[in-house]
Amino acid sequence: MGSIFIYASIAKIAKPAAFAKDMYNYQVLPDVLINLTALVLPWLELFLGLCLLAGIWMPGAVLAVNGLLIAFLGALVFNMARGLDVDCGCFSTQAAGKPADLLTVLRDLTLLSGSTYLTYMVFFFKTHGSKSLFRLGNNSSVAGKSS
Repeated sequence: MGSIFIYASIAKIAKPAAFAKDMYNYQVLPDVLINLTALVLPWLELFLGLCLLAGIWMPGAVLAVNGLLIAFLGALVFNMARGLDVDCGCFSTQAAGKPADLLTVLRDLTLLSGSTYLTYMVFFFKTHGSKSLFRLGNNSSVAGKSS
């Protein structure tokens, strides 16, 4: 999940104006918030992705990821219900992208189900921090204390 969020943030960070145009096309935010959101959201996605990969701040990171995925899915379904053909803007800021469709919704539902499972694991099995990508050693015992 972390790598997906990192990947999704890269094009948006590189081309914030194009991402702002994608966000404007969704017609769900007031115009005054479009540019600010287009600047902040990709960096938040990058930060959350890094947190998930590193296994740090997991409870907050998984809740934030779930909130973002629900917001993304809601905006997508809302625009599809209104009959607007908007480019998802999820992983690219190219203007020639195809409009979001049922497969886009299914992809987002799959991501949300994975994130929900991750949330379940973090809150009910307390796995956060135990197996992160960047963990260098076994910190299960503290030096000077016996088990």
